[in-house]
Amino acid sequence: MSRISVRGFAVASATAVTTVGAVVGVAAGSDQGSVGNTEATAADATIAEIPTGQQAQVQTASLTQQADEQSTQADAAALKSAQESARKAAAQTAQDKKDAAEEKAKAEKEAKERKELAASRSSARDAADFTVKGSYSIADTQAIARQMMPGDQFQCFSNIVDHESGWNYQASNASSGAYGLVQALPGSKMSSAGSDWQTNPATQIKWGLNYMNDRYGSPCGAWSFWQANSWY
Repeated sequence: MSRISVRGFAVASATAVTTVGAVVGVAAGSDQGSVGNTEATAADATIAEIPTGQQAQVQTASLTQQADEQSTQADAAALKSAQESARKAAAQTAQDKKDAAEEKAKAEKEAKERKELAASRSSARDAADFTVKGSYSIADTQAIARQMMPGDQFQCFSNIVDHESGWNYQASNASSGAYGLVQALPGSKMSSAGSDWQTNPATQIKWGLNYMNDRYGSPCGAWSFWQANSWY
């Protein structure tokens, strides 16, 4: 019979330890010692040194202990995995709540801005509120524009008009047919804001504002597009 080492087989119980120690003691011709000494002796013994009748009992006890240890390790691994899963789930929940809060805050901010913009537009004067004159200076035209739009939009509107017409409400592009402060193309489009679109800067401003608001959301939206494309 080959010598199969039993080192590494843990003894499952005190009874099994005593049994192994007793068997080893007999095989070695020595007296049975303490449980601790017996366990050490059994650990150094081999299957061949244990009587045949006791080998199955020793192996069964050792394998049972190994199975218990493996079960304990598996339970620990499962617990660790469950704890890690719980940690990840908690982190994801926290991130989802944070994202939701940010989205809510963003939506509320945008709604507030839209409300404020609508209020500003409703309080702005209409083209019909201004007395018609025979001619208008640049200062006259700019003063009208300031009163027809929210204060935070005037500079953007002015930037576009500076580039398009230099605040000349009678500016005409012979090659394209564009006309007026905002260079509507063709100029006759501005008739939707008033029949005096050719001579009244207030009518042109009204049309230009409607165009910028409808297409870009605001004069500043139109100015951002103009900066990127040199037209709007």
